[in-house]
Amino acid sequence: NAGITQDARLVKMSAEQFDRVLDVNFGGVVNGCRSFARRLVDRGTGGHIVNVASMAAYSPSQSMNAYSTSKAAVFMFSDCLRAELAGSGIGVSTICPGVVHTNIVANTQFSGVSAGIELDKQRQFDRLYEKRHYTPDRVAECIVAAVAKNKSIVPVTPEAHVAYHARRFVPALGRWLAARKDIIG
Repeated sequence: NAGITQDARLVKMSAEQFDRVLDVNFGGVVNGCRSFARRLVDRGTGGHIVNVASMAAYSPSQSMNAYSTSKAAVFMFSDCLRAELAGSGIGVSTICPGVVHTNIVANTQFSGVSAGIELDKQRQFDRLYEKRHYTPDRVAECIVAAVAKNKSIVPVTPEAHVAYHARRFVPALGRWLAARKDIIG
């Protein structure tokens, strides 16, 4: 699945910017699933669909409203699709990476700042993610294992696991933390 992010609070983000994030991150997943699910069902031999959400799906943030909303939509859509396709022998896994060094950070658009500040922020966060040494190949290993075991929800990084379980057992904690500290802005 493709993924983009627009770093901005809702009050600083245009409707077009918000819609673009939803169209790419959620619309792309829906369109891909619509195409492939139909083929898998028609084929009648089962299969598996993998959708990449994010730990942002269950981790509120002040400055990643559109991104988190789009990933939460992917998360729920995947749960619904898993239920819908279960009778056809088709599994659906929702992958929820955390801090993984991909080019999404280097390409994040920051609303309300100059091009120079945007570039500085992109470089700063890209270096931070790079230092983490958590690369896409590690996510790929988790995806292969999820398909083999028909796992429904797969938090990948340690922080994704912590946030997922905290959200399940202490749901107000994430909201409380998000209201007090912005992770990017």
